[in-house]
Amino acid sequence: MKEKVLITGITGFLGSHLADYIIEKKFNVELFGIKRWHLSNLKNIKHIINKIKFYDCDITDPTGTREMINKINPNTIFHLASESFVSPSWSHPTRYMNVNYNGTLNILDALKEKKSKAIIHIPGSGEEYGEIYKQELPITPNTVLRPVNPYAVSKVAQDLIGYVYFKSYGINVIRTRAFNHEGPRRDKVFGIPWYAYQIALIENNLQKPLLRVGYIDDKRNFTHIRDMVEAYWLSTRKCEPGELYLIGTELSEGNVYTFRQALEKLISMSTVKNIKYKTVKDFTRPTNVPRLIPKTDKFRKKTNWKAKISFEKILIDTLEYWREKVRQNDHI
Repeated sequence: MKEKVLITGITGFLGSHLADYIIEKKFNVELFGIKRWHLSNLKNIKHIINKIKFYDCDITDPTGTREMINKINPNTIFHLASESFVSPSWSHPTRYMNVNYNGTLNILDALKEKKSKAIIHIPGSGEEYGEIYKQELPITPNTVLRPVNPYAVSKVAQDLIGYVYFKSYGINVIRTRAFNHEGPRRDKVFGIPWYAYQIALIENNLQKPLLRVGYIDDKRNFTHIRDMVEAYWLSTRKCEPGELYLIGTELSEGNVYTFRQALEKLISMSTVKNIKYKTVKDFTRPTNVPRLIPKTDKFRKKTNWKAKISFEKILIDTLEYWREKVRQNDHI
């Protein structure tokens, strides 16, 4: 019998790449995804749309979520549906809590009511750690959380309610906190895609050779999306419910850079010379997270996972994606 795998957020950046991974590996699964009737944009999965069974559902609706879980009866859930862009969370904190916390709670309640033995992966974010001091690096699962934006608060709440349902009701919750993952299909509202998108516009004479950027001296570790979705899959095969695992590349592996370094590397890859950049206040946040660098040995020991794709490849793939989007006039 085939394993029933449900991906919430399957039309998004992470969800579409995870669907690609599952299909490419030819796992013995029946793949389900949810979409919001006419609201979901299916462009990220149009090449595999006939290999996914869809169910119309908005996870913020508890009745619809319960019906969806009862009908699909999944064995494994990758709960990737979320509000994930940090900047708007200051203006829309209730929206972020409604989707990220209440949406998760609706799924957990549906599993509890059904007495389901399904494994549910609830992915967190390195943003949850927030204000990290230099002496606290590298970040571990026990590092103190000091979230500094509403998005991070919503993800902390999401993680903790998952843990509560594991402890209280035996729901098989896999808890991870992933650090920066990048690559094709990531929306241009985020840093690296935003730089790549503007470079593609400049190369097509659609923008002057000046990039508008936000604060660019925050330091991050970067993982290619293809490596990250492999890690997510392995988390549901190898990790212990209730335990917390950090996922990302480590300082020793050379994928730790500032956004300024990423920006300058992308500029050096352009066919246009002498591109400049300037910081624009509209692209800065009320608070920054200067450094997010994890220690991921707990996850690696469990899964034998290790990122394989270089930082340069992350940048090349992102730039080529946006070049193609601009060439096809599919970028607005």
